[in-house]
Amino acid sequence: MGGGVLLVLVAAITLEATSLIQNHFAKKGITEEASLRAEAQMEATRLEILNVIDQAEAAVRSMAWAALWGLDHLDTLPALTRRIVADNPVIIGSTVALVPGYNKRRPLYAPYACQAADSDSVIIKSLATEEYNYPGKEWFTKPIETGQGYWSEPYLDEGGGEVMMTTYSIPIKDRQGTTAAVLTADISLDWLTDLVGNVEVYPSAFSIMLSRQGKFMVCPSETLVMRQTIQEALATVQDTASVNSLARDMLAGESGSRAIPYKDITEYVYFAPIERTGWSMSIVIPSNEIFDEIRKMNWLVKLFQLLGLVMLVLIIRSVFRNQSKYRQLTESKNRMENELRIASGIQMAMLPKIFPPFPERKDIDMFAAIIPAKEVGGDLYDFFIREEKLYFCIGDVSGKGVPASLLMAVTRSLFRTVAAHEKSPQRIVTTINESMSDMNENNMFVTFFCGVLDLATGHMRYCNAGHNTPRWISDRVQPLPVVPNLSIGVLPGMSYQEQEIDLKYGDTLFFYTDGLTEAANANQELFGEDRMDRCLDSGRNAQQQLSHMQDAVNAFVKEADQSDDLTMLCIRYLNPDTPDSQVHHLILHNDIRQISQLANFIQTLSEEKHLDPSLAMSLNLALEEAVSNVIMYAYPKDSDGLVEIEAILKDNLLEFFISDNGQPFDPTEAPQADVTLSAEERPIGGLGIYLVRSIMDSVSYERADGKNILHLTKQI
Repeated sequence: MGGGVLLVLVAAITLEATSLIQNHFAKKGITEEASLRAEAQMEATRLEILNVIDQAEAAVRSMAWAALWGLDHLDTLPALTRRIVADNPVIIGSTVALVPGYNKRRPLYAPYACQAADSDSVIIKSLATEEYNYPGKEWFTKPIETGQGYWSEPYLDEGGGEVMMTTYSIPIKDRQGTTAAVLTADISLDWLTDLVGNVEVYPSAFSIMLSRQGKFMVCPSETLVMRQTIQEALATVQDTASVNSLARDMLAGESGSRAIPYKDITEYVYFAPIERTGWSMSIVIPSNEIFDEIRKMNWLVKLFQLLGLVMLVLIIRSVFRNQSKYRQLTESKNRMENELRIASGIQMAMLPKIFPPFPERKDIDMFAAIIPAKEVGGDLYDFFIREEKLYFCIGDVSGKGVPASLLMAVTRSLFRTVAAHEKSPQRIVTTINESMSDMNENNMFVTFFCGVLDLATGHMRYCNAGHNTPRWISDRVQPLPVVPNLSIGVLPGMSYQEQEIDLKYGDTLFFYTDGLTEAANANQELFGEDRMDRCLDSGRNAQQQLSHMQDAVNAFVKEADQSDDLTMLCIRYLNPDTPDSQVHHLILHNDIRQISQLANFIQTLSEEKHLDPSLAMSLNLALEEAVSNVIMYAYPKDSDGLVEIEAILKDNLLEFFISDNGQPFDPTEAPQADVTLSAEERPIGGLGIYLVRSIMDSVSYERADGKNILHLTKQI
């Protein structure tokens, strides 16, 4: 469980780290978005302000020539200022103020046109009063000092426009280059307040506009407008360095942003200058407004993280419980598998498994194989020799697994017990059926074949109880004639029919269970009896028959799972003293000079079978070529060895087995000789085996028990 706690801790740390990284990049992205939104809004507002500024400046500059002309016609100046105000909606007032003393007749002269407070009409006033004292106003003195256009610091024009305004003024010089007057245009700050104050970036965001002296021109708090500077208003902020840096950059006409701690939150200030005016505009966004959504998202993330950890704890708890159950199941499964392995070992120990089973006997060749589909199976075979007779059986229990294996063991034991004193296969099968029917409460049955082969005569009696039809391999492969009968264990009192045949030398019996013919591949195709029959060959011994059959089944089913037990039993009868067959032997040394003995050997066979002389000559020629190949290639030069020739005569078949103990040599692998070529063109080799194949009906090779064995057959 300690590992689970560590896993939860690591998961919690990982989730928190992931959340922090996500929060970092989310904040960064949101901050950049806020900056872009603020800058875009300030740029749009700046362009609107500059549009008004441009209109005011253009109106003043376009009337400069008229003001110059009016210096000589002072009475036209009131009309000039009236026209400026009337023609430009953004301008609320205008004056042409003469430099004191420039005109001797009128030392102070400043006709002022402005919009009436209660109507859209334009009225004319005079600013040349002692109370107003226009020569001391900034809008008058600065353009004269600088010699160029100037936007004044915002002010309350008492005695003039009577509103908070800012003035753009330019100096007017006469033809001698002397500054004679100042031409002005006034803009109300109410318009600017409406424009800047209505900027909406975030619901709680607001805008301010600073004059060149740092005073508030536009501000949400009207008590601060033109009464305090930004430094004075933010004097209570603890981080005075940030405030001073902000004020310094704004008054210097810089653009940028600052994070200013104010009261309990941080304010993000984005600022940019308004060209030619000395003003600076800024948008202030509370940090909680910017990061409100991310805070909500963080709470949701925390909630889901907590839910995830709770689920992880529950999963780990469930995993530990399941692991405990799985461990118990595994231990139980291992015990069961161990018991099944023991049961399988016991089951296999009951069956003969040492082959050849009777190595001292030369009259019988046997081999068997059983491949259970599970750890234990229901197939069986058994055999033993009593009184020179081979008693054997093969069976297949219905079902699989442990129940089938138990019934298999019972059937095999009954066969051994009954066959120990019974000679008739019919009585053996009947007795087993009666015993099994009495105790068969699970309605299981066994297909069963029982045979008794007289090894002296080749006479075999047999009884089939519902089992697959065996194959009889003699001159050809054919089904063994069988009466199906009923499987044992089904009904008591059944009458089973016995049959019999006579085997000749070399005849082979092949027994199998349906696990062979019903072996299925991935496409659910069955191996079938036709494929089985094509795999059987009279030229193979018992072990070769089963090995070849097993290879064919494996190649057919490939990776498909085995669905049923597969059992095979092969019996080859080899008693040479049986009627209708004779065996002749000849043993030669690996000396080419001994080839001449083959002529007498063939002559003896020819006389016994009354062979045609031309056939006898052909057989002698084939044997000479085959034995010569063995002497030349199977034994190294100057080595001593034997070549054994065995001839088996049957009714219409003559078989030769040429065997030696030399090094592995397969003459059938020699390339096919092209007899259409001349002797000079034809490659060396292959002509001898070509001659043997031309004479004999079949030629085959095998390597068995350390011997080369060449099998030749000829129909006669």
